[in-house]
Amino acid sequence: MSSSGEPGVQSWLQKDVPSLVKDRQLVEARRLQIIEAAVGLFTAQGFHKTTTRQIAAEASLSVGSLYEYVRSKEDILYLVCDHIHAAVESRLKATMSRAKTGRQALEQAVAAYFAVCDDLSDDILLIYQEAKSLTPEARAFVLDNEVRLTGLFEDILARGAADGSLKVAEEAVSLMAHNIAVLGHMWTFRRWYLARRYSLEEFTRLQTQLLLSELSNQKP
Repeated sequence: MSSSGEPGVQSWLQKDVPSLVKDRQLVEARRLQIIEAAVGLFTAQGFHKTTTRQIAAEASLSVGSLYEYVRSKEDILYLVCDHIHAAVESRLKATMSRAKTGRQALEQAVAAYFAVCDDLSDDILLIYQEAKSLTPEARAFVLDNEVRLTGLFEDILARGAADGSLKVAEEAVSLMAHNIAVLGHMWTFRRWYLARRYSLEEFTRLQTQLLLSELSNQKP
């Protein structure tokens, strides 16, 4: 995946997953079928209890056909994790390109991030629960991409500090970016309670106000 074009944002790193099929478009289409089938099964019954036969059936493929596009169930889990991260990254990059200031970019990115965490809550939980089943090499790629997503917020904060729309010390940029990343996951992990008291819009508004009160000389 190419770079976002924003300063400091690194290109998306993907582990090579070999395929017996050489048609790239066909590989991407079939892998998307496999990913969508696997997410539902992994979420419902867990990675270890799900078989490749079940995934193939859910994806409307034969087991033999499935193995033309992946080598193992672990490959499928890695592709699922990569697909989820790419979906989050795509939404965040879209907001970054539209904003005029770092402050605007932060407000828009937080809203987009919380929304995608809500949309993909089962998927995000899946990464946390099942990433331990990946090989060390694949898990390293997944963790690196988590860091790269957080890096998008680092770039927004640095942009705001540079244009004067946000007040944040250089040494605090990385920590604040990780705080924001965790806030999105808070909605995912604690929605069972938070949703009783707040809508997603209210949660987003209040968390954004709290963030901006820490990052601005002015009241949000």
